[in-house]
Amino acid sequence: MHVPLWAWAAFVGAVLGLLTIDLLAHRRAHVIGFREAAWWSLLWVSLGIGFAGVIWAWQGPGAAGEYTAAWLLEKSLSVDNLFVFALIFSYFKVPREYQHRVLFYGVLGALVLRFIFIAAGVALLEQFSFIIYIFGAFLIYTAVKMLRDSGVEMDPGQSRAVSLLRRVMPVTDQYQGQHFVLRRAGKLVATPLLAVLVAIETADVLFAFDSVPAALGVTDRTFLIYTSNALAILGLRSLFFLLSGLMERFHRLATGLAFILAFIGVKMLLTDVWHMPITLSLGVIAVALAVSVIWSLLTEPPAQEAQEAGEAGEVAEKPAPEAGSSPTPAADRAEPREVAAPGGGLPGGRSR
Repeated sequence: MHVPLWAWAAFVGAVLGLLTIDLLAHRRAHVIGFREAAWWSLLWVSLGIGFAGVIWAWQGPGAAGEYTAAWLLEKSLSVDNLFVFALIFSYFKVPREYQHRVLFYGVLGALVLRFIFIAAGVALLEQFSFIIYIFGAFLIYTAVKMLRDSGVEMDPGQSRAVSLLRRVMPVTDQYQGQHFVLRRAGKLVATPLLAVLVAIETADVLFAFDSVPAALGVTDRTFLIYTSNALAILGLRSLFFLLSGLMERFHRLATGLAFILAFIGVKMLLTDVWHMPITLSLGVIAVALAVSVIWSLLTEPPAQEAQEAGEAGEVAEKPAPEAGSSPTPAADRAEPREVAAPGGGLPGGRSR
């Protein structure tokens, strides 16, 4: 698939224009509500799907199918990445009104890094065809590891990139609005918001090690891989705010993603034996995502299941009243309640 330079320029120009509109729309720091996040998510999803129509009209249904499969794959992997973003924001106690700005510049950096990773991956495949087997084995290994690991094990404060930032320049203790860097006494000083941005960018580099090989398992066309990745990543911010507070409900998504990564890994290992039709790949990815989401909605999260089981066990352990004994008066049955301390905290200095 030969892509002329003007097509690359047109796509990059369109992305920069969309980012400019997004930045102007969110130039004032404010908390992104569900309604606003829903409208922006609808816009980004519409653009991602609509671009598949452009590819269809330009390069035919085969290329459009490859783009759609790569876009859907990146979009699904992005949902799993949102848990890490939520962990980083929680660790650094980032005020909600500043989170969009961090994600905006995080996405901007991700667009540049993804292009570098994709170009490097395609170049390796062109020069060393056996690399596809290494990518396939790596995806299967990642899938197995994803199934074995429960939860997100990450300490953002101990990130090497964040530690390096603290060595290079001092970091203030308090947030200074939406500023990443300040000048004090003639010296540049970083705010905690820059440390958060570094942690986000570091996480995205780690995400690319899964996303790029997976996309290469769907198509080897650089333009399709990058455009699908870019349009999926652009909607990551609005998707984060849309699913904020609901991400725990998608507790089976990791299982579906592990299956998809393993499926693509096997497909890459069989590349010289059987060329899988793109329609089959797209169908498997879509069905796996749908099943994992429906499974999540029909079952309770593990933490809630454990809590309900614990409560049931406590009820079962309570001795039944002896025959002929009078029931305990309501006043005696009532358990003592904790009274909130002044300022909304709980007694003993604990905060909610």
